[in-house]
Amino acid sequence: MDEQHKKLYKNIFNITVLVSSLGYFVDIYDLILFGIVRIPSLTYLGIHGSQLIDSGVYILNMQMGGMLIGGLIFGIWGDKKGRLSVLFASIFLYSAANFLNAYVTSIQMYAVLRFIAGIGLAGELGAAVTLVSETMTKETRGYGTAIVATIGVMGAILAAIVGEEFSWQMAYIIGGVLGVILLIMRISVFESGMYKSISSSNVARGQFLKLFTSKERFFKYLNCIMIGLPIWYVVGVLITFSPEFGKFLGVTQPIVAGKSIMYTYIGLIFGDFVSGFLSQYLKSRKKAVSVFVILTTIFVLVYLFSHGLSLFYFYALCVVLGISIGYWAVFVTTAAEQFGTNLRSTVTTTVPNFIRGSVIPITIFFDLLRKPFGLIYSALIVGIITVIIAFISLYNLKETYGVDLDYVDNI
Repeated sequence: MDEQHKKLYKNIFNITVLVSSLGYFVDIYDLILFGIVRIPSLTYLGIHGSQLIDSGVYILNMQMGGMLIGGLIFGIWGDKKGRLSVLFASIFLYSAANFLNAYVTSIQMYAVLRFIAGIGLAGELGAAVTLVSETMTKETRGYGTAIVATIGVMGAILAAIVGEEFSWQMAYIIGGVLGVILLIMRISVFESGMYKSISSSNVARGQFLKLFTSKERFFKYLNCIMIGLPIWYVVGVLITFSPEFGKFLGVTQPIVAGKSIMYTYIGLIFGDFVSGFLSQYLKSRKKAVSVFVILTTIFVLVYLFSHGLSLFYFYALCVVLGISIGYWAVFVTTAAEQFGTNLRSTVTTTVPNFIRGSVIPITIFFDLLRKPFGLIYSALIVGIITVIIAFISLYNLKETYGVDLDYVDNI
């Protein structure tokens, strides 16, 4: 191996990338875990029948609400107090909530702790991508964020294994233990030099409302969010309701939603890796995202109009869909590269949490169209709209591959 490649590998595989990756791993583990342990945990609390869905939706919405609020809190915090402080605070909050989750005695207590855990989890990805982007060279940061996303998505696989092999209480305790281990590991991570250079200056930092005071800044922020719509359309509609789609499409055996989710996330592992490295190879974030949105469009059509598939081929299609929406790494990296050091954490932390929250209007719209248009065509209409919005938003964003991030926005 020549010296150039040695230097490249050393720059990519450093402690900051590793610890950031494990933080996102824990984020995804917990994000998926409630869906896996929902029925046994709620049954333990005396919930049965149709109440399992009602209580599950309530708790899941509380978790999502926590993530939306946490995205704002930790995004602003990261710009005002530093990226590293967010990584410590977020994982501490998450770990404490997860340990307590194992001992809940009521739905209200369960919901409050999921809300608190959601706040903690919201800070992980944004702070991690911001820190990695600012500590790596402009030529290699795409590799770093791709590794963060790829390793992070593997947390879904661990959640599926733990949820099946252990009690729901132990699953939450394991999540808390993972958080504590990560907290200890983060002692060896250093603050971003770019942030340090402005932390003692009078530059305005973390001004979230300033994103809305300039038309150009607002639409740039909005476009960063909208390019991720197809990702959560696939997860929130096609995969979440895969048992219903499978039945309608004549899949030979019943579909288990948990397995559809797991296989989709297996695909996401490969998608995130390939999309991140593709953006480096093409020297373009926009071209890489375009390729994956086109692939998403193709495989959504295949999913919606394939009839009589075997169970094996249906789950294989879930894997392929997961690969096609695996531009999450490039999506978040693009958001980080669009804004200056004084707004970067605010943007990079809120964007992924807002796009996660887009599941709510997407599923509501899908449900409204389902009666007049039926299951397949309502999903098709919603899917086409999300793809069109994503392409328009991508077109309106500037290319950011290789740009120098050591600058501030004038706010």
